[in-house]
Amino acid sequence: MRTVTRTWLRCLVGALCLPLCLPFVAARAAPLRALVVDQRGTPIPDAVVYAEPVDGKLPPPKRPQAVIDQIKRRFVPLVSVVRTGTAVTFPNKDNIEHDVYSFSPAKRFELHLYHGVPAKPVMFDKPGLVVMGCNIHDQMIAYLLVVDTPWFAKTDAHGEASIDDVPPHTYKLTVWHYRMLDPDRLPSRNVAAGSGGPARFTLQLKSE
Repeated sequence: MRTVTRTWLRCLVGALCLPLCLPFVAARAAPLRALVVDQRGTPIPDAVVYAEPVDGKLPPPKRPQAVIDQIKRRFVPLVSVVRTGTAVTFPNKDNIEHDVYSFSPAKRFELHLYHGVPAKPVMFDKPGLVVMGCNIHDQMIAYLLVVDTPWFAKTDAHGEASIDDVPPHTYKLTVWHYRMLDPDRLPSRNVAAGSGGPARFTLQLKSE
């Protein structure tokens, strides 16, 4: 009889606690979402959206790595975003040599004429925008945004971005795009994880 009573009590306690636990689980799983459009309301692909906790507390870096390819005399992808401290490899998959360089203050470097994969990746150890080109092919250009947070995403063809697996918190959500009229004034707003629909941002873009 006592065993049955204890079992019944455990079930009762579990049933009472379940509604309290579910919101917490949902908050942990909820992403941060954004919708980015231009001044005409057209969705913007390849916009970078990144989230910084309002209290400034960030998890320690995990020695991340990334790849920017060179295919058919183009950088692929055109726009990348990485966390500060990321080592980026630049494979040349063309049958001709490329000379990759950047004069950007956030990272100055040059990979002299080469095929295949360079011996060492390039370490991006400061936040900021890095614009890259090829000394041989002027049409080759790429943009790499280095941010201090591990929580970021790029918008798709519908102008939508989702930053998944963010802990329950309030974040400063910031948006950047390489065609912004004023790249020194990045739009941002505070958004709570799991707060509902996407945060909408309207960017003023230069014509292509």
